[in-house]
Amino acid sequence: MATSISGDEQVSISALMESSGVKFGTSGARGLAVDMTDRICYAYTLAFLQSLQQRGDIVMAGKVAIAGDFRPSSPRIMAAVALAVSDAGFEPVNCGFIPTPAVACYAMRLNMASIMVTGSHIPDDRNGIKFYKPTGEILKADEQAMTARSVSIPADLFDLAGAAQVESVLPALLDVAETEYVQRSLDFFPAACLSGCKIGVYQHSTVARDILVKIMQGLGAEVTCLARSKTFIPVDTEAIRPQDVRLAADWAAEYDFDCIVSADGDGDRPLLSDERGVWLRGDVAGVLCARYLQASCVATPVSCNSAVEKSAWFDRVDRTRIGSPYVIAAMDAAIAAGADNVVGYEANGGFLTATDICLNGRSLSALPTRDAVIVPLTILMLARESNLSISALLATLPQRFTYSDRLKDFPTALSQSRLAALNTGDRDVDMAAAEALLGDVFGSVVSVDATDGIRITFASEEVAHLRPSGNAPELRAYTEAASESRAVEMNQRCMAVLESWR
Repeated sequence: MATSISGDEQVSISALMESSGVKFGTSGARGLAVDMTDRICYAYTLAFLQSLQQRGDIVMAGKVAIAGDFRPSSPRIMAAVALAVSDAGFEPVNCGFIPTPAVACYAMRLNMASIMVTGSHIPDDRNGIKFYKPTGEILKADEQAMTARSVSIPADLFDLAGAAQVESVLPALLDVAETEYVQRSLDFFPAACLSGCKIGVYQHSTVARDILVKIMQGLGAEVTCLARSKTFIPVDTEAIRPQDVRLAADWAAEYDFDCIVSADGDGDRPLLSDERGVWLRGDVAGVLCARYLQASCVATPVSCNSAVEKSAWFDRVDRTRIGSPYVIAAMDAAIAAGADNVVGYEANGGFLTATDICLNGRSLSALPTRDAVIVPLTILMLARESNLSISALLATLPQRFTYSDRLKDFPTALSQSRLAALNTGDRDVDMAAAEALLGDVFGSVVSVDATDGIRITFASEEVAHLRPSGNAPELRAYTEAASESRAVEMNQRCMAVLESWR
C-alpha cells in the first residue's frame, strides 16, 4: 500500500512483500529477479537502515558495505541498494563480488552494517538480499521490525515498472574486504601446512573461486582450477546436481587429488570431496570442523546428523530450528550461559564461530555467519594430523548417514495442513499418527519432535523428518540411518508418501 505525502510515497514494507512476492525466508529477502525492482530493493534497504538507526545500532553518515554474487541481476540490485544507502544519509562502500562471509567479516570489524546481494544457491532467474547489522546477520526479531515499517520514497524516483529514474552507480571498488578475508585464514593456519596437498578447486560461478585458490596456495597446496564458468551455475550443497557428482569422480580419477573444494554462489556454503571425488554431506563436515577447532558447545539444526551427539566430542550440543538465525540465537544463548569455544553449523555445510578460537598460539576471530572457507581447511588439517585420507577420517565418525530430497511446487499451506495432524501437542496422539503414516514402513515410533517440521524417530534409531521449505513452495524429507543405502531407501519411501499428499 502506498499513499502520497508532500510528493513522496509512504510505502508499507509488509504490503510491498505481499504485492511483489519478494519475501523473507531463512536467509534474507528473495524473489524472482524481475520482481526485485529497483524500487523494491530501495524500499527494503531503507527499512533496514532506518530500523537500525532507530535502535541506535548505526549512526547517521556512517558507512555501509555492499557486495554481491555473479548473477546477471546483482549489479543492478547493488546499484539500487547503494542509491538507498546514499539517500538515507550513509556512505556506500563497494566491496565488489566477494563471499558473504568476507563482506560480513570486514563490516563487523569496523562496526558497520553490510548488505549482500545474492540468491545463494537458487537459479539465476531469482536473487535476494542479505542484511547484516554491525554485530552480524539479522535475526527474526530484526526481520519483523523491518517488515513492520513504512518508508518514504520520492514519488518521481522510479517509473511505473519500478526502475530508477536517476543514474545510480556504486563507488569505486574497495578490495580490502577480500584481502582481509584471505589473510584471516593465512594467519590462523600454520605456514605451509598444506604443503604436499593436491587440491582441485571447482570454480564454476561462485564468488569464492579465486579466494579459495589464493588461500590454498598461500598455505602451500598444489592447486588445479576446474570448470570456471562465465554463466551462473546454481550449485546447491544440500542437493548436489548429478553432473557435479560425475564431475568430481572424474576429476579425482584423473588428477589424484587429496580433495576437491568449492562453494555455493555467495561462498557461505562449502562443497568438499574426499580423495575419490565423493562429496561430503555438510552436517558431517561440520562435526569434523568443530572437532578440529576444539569446540566445547555446538549449535546445529534438528535436521542434522546425530553423529555430533554420538561422537561425545563436545560438552554441549543445542538443537535448533532450521536456518542460521536460529543457530545464531542458540549460540548467543550458550555464550550468555557462560560457554566458550561456541560454534555452529548447518546441513548445508555453512560453519559459524560465535567466539574467538585460539589454537597453537594463533587466533581466529569470531564470525557468527555461515562460512565456506573454514570447513575444507580444518578437515584437511585434521586428516593430515591424523595421517589419514579424508575418507578414512570420515570412517572414524559414528556411522550415521543422512539423505534429503524435496518436492517442488508443493504449496506451503498444503504442507502445513498435512503436517498439522502430526503436531497436535498431544504426545500420544502425535506418535500414533506418525506410526499410522510411516510405521508399516519403518517400524514403531519412539518420539516425535516438532521443533521444525516433524522429526520422527523409530525404535531402530532411524529418523524421518518432514518439513516445508522456509524459502520456497517445497516439501522436504530428511532421513537418517546406519548406512547410506538405507538412508536413501528411506528417503525414497518418504517421498512416495509425500507425493500422495498432493
